[in-house]
Amino acid sequence: MLSIKDIYFRHKDKAEDILKGISFNAEKGSITTILGPNGSGKTTLFKCIAGPWKYYRGEIYFDELSIDKLSFRKRAKIFSVVPQEHEPPFPYSVFDVVLMGRASYVGIFSSPGKRDYEFAENALKTVGIANLKDKPYTKISGGERQLTLIARALAQDTPVMLLDEPTSHLDFRNQINVLKKIKEIARERALVIVMTLHDPNLAGLFSDKIVVLNSGTKIAEGEPEEIITEELIRKVYDIEVRKSNIEGQSIICPVL
Repeated sequence: MLSIKDIYFRHKDKAEDILKGISFNAEKGSITTILGPNGSGKTTLFKCIAGPWKYYRGEIYFDELSIDKLSFRKRAKIFSVVPQEHEPPFPYSVFDVVLMGRASYVGIFSSPGKRDYEFAENALKTVGIANLKDKPYTKISGGERQLTLIARALAQDTPVMLLDEPTSHLDFRNQINVLKKIKEIARERALVIVMTLHDPNLAGLFSDKIVVLNSGTKIAEGEPEEIITEELIRKVYDIEVRKSNIEGQSIICPVL
């Protein structure tokens, strides 16, 4: 289990906190989604968990191991990160991008070995893009790029996967396909998966638990059906909505 306990963060040259006492747990084999509008603190929280940014108060534990003082190399064996966007400086092949996930297991003066190549091959097969392995990463579609980054995270072989807006810049079909694959991976590999989303409907469809942030504060936490309400969406997004039930699934619709 990943435990986030009372996290506060501010930039060194600023007096105002960006994160204000964020706490929640994320379980193995499930998807915890951080939901909120732009500027709510979602990406900042991810950077605090993964390590680039240092929070000034609070604690983060994985299976009772405090990660606060771990080196980046050790953190890279616990957390893999799928960013919103990734533009490599060189047109690497899809396979090479995925193989980069093995960096924390390869010595500074060493090259990837047979085991590293096997992890990369298996990751490509798991997300269903083994046929793309020799294509330039810069020449494939947005959905295929996102699946490549997920494969890279799988090759990293970590118990926790952090996905920052994994559906950004994707069309509707690719949004659904990518989120279905994430949910499948969470179940099959018993991973702790934490992702950020803007869309409450996608969060409701693909999450086991939702944590809602607004202006750096947690304002709600729980299962999608109890969290995604008309009142909460109006409060967080400042729009009028209606909640409808379509074939047993609750959908939030804007009032036009």
